[in-house]
This record gives sequence, structure tokens and C-alpha cells, in this order.
Amino acid sequence: MTQEIFNAQTESQLKILSEISVISEKLEIEFWLRGGWAIDFLLGKITRSHDDIDLVTWIQNRERLEDALAEAGYEHLSVRKQFRNRQTDFHKNNVEVTFSYITYSDKGQLIMNGLPEWIWRTDSLLSPSFMLHGISANVLNPKQLLEEKEVYEQIGRTTRLKDIESKKILHCIISDFS
Repeated sequence: MTQEIFNAQTESQLKILSEISVISEKLEIEFWLRGGWAIDFLLGKITRSHDDIDLVTWIQNRERLEDALAEAGYEHLSVRKQFRNRQTDFHKNNVEVTFSYITYSDKGQLIMNGLPEWIWRTDSLLSPSFMLHGISANVLNPKQLLEEKEVYEQIGRTTRLKDIESKKILHCIISDFS
């Protein structure tokens, strides 16, 4: 069994995740983890150090969430113009947090807000929460996480070593999940 990766950065990110969980609960806002932290919650262990925390919530939660995070000391970061309608970036205690926003298209398909050509799986939003180090969080379906990695490759994003590793792990999770 591989040992968990736990360092100061991981500890800071777990504290931020816990804080965001409490804020979201008070606001009655659901969110889902994506990226590396989603994989770790699915596995129930920390597999590597993470650069940031990637979260997803509904677009209608944006304003209340931004206000609550600002009130809790999160710095609102600038986002490139083409991403402004689909994400908000924050920073607190050397931790970067990105909230991406989802909605339904005119045809009733789950999409990233402002990106109607990227149709998400109907089962993307898992309802059971997962626990890691005493924190409970919803995560995206591992099939959605894998498709996201593949979409990034298709649109020309350079594949990183962590993406290759994540895809291997996701394939294992999916086979165990079924």
C-alpha cells in the first residue's frame, strides 16, 4: 500500500476544503470536487501534492458564494476574459481555489456555463459524499473526470505527467466503481 503524501501544502488545502465545506453548508450550496482532489476523495487517501483545489457548483450560486468567500478572507483573483463567465478564482493562505460553474443548456443538457459545446455526462454529479481526513465532499463521477482529461487533450492542452497518472488511476476507479 502506498503511503499518503502529506505536507504543509496538503494540510493548508485540507483546511481550506473544510472551510469551504462549512461556508457552502451555511449557504445551502452544493459543490463537487474535480481534478486531483476528486480522485483522492474517491480513493479515500491523498496520492500526491496538489497545485490547487478545483470545485464545481451551479451558476446561480456564484454571487452568494463570492460574497461569502470574500467575507471569509478569500482574495478574488483575476481570470482571463474567455473564462470569466464560467469560473472564479480565489486565494487564501497560499492556496489557490477555482470554482467552475455549471448550468443546463436550452436542450436540458448539463454544461459548463458559457461553454455549450462541452456537454457533460448526465451522471456527472455524484450524490453520495466521500470522506477524507474528516472532510465530507461530493465529487464528480470518475467517468466525467476521465472525459475531462480527454477533452483537454483533444483541444490541444499539453498532457502533463500528472494527467497520465490521473488517467491510469481513473481507469482503475471506474473498473472498481462499475
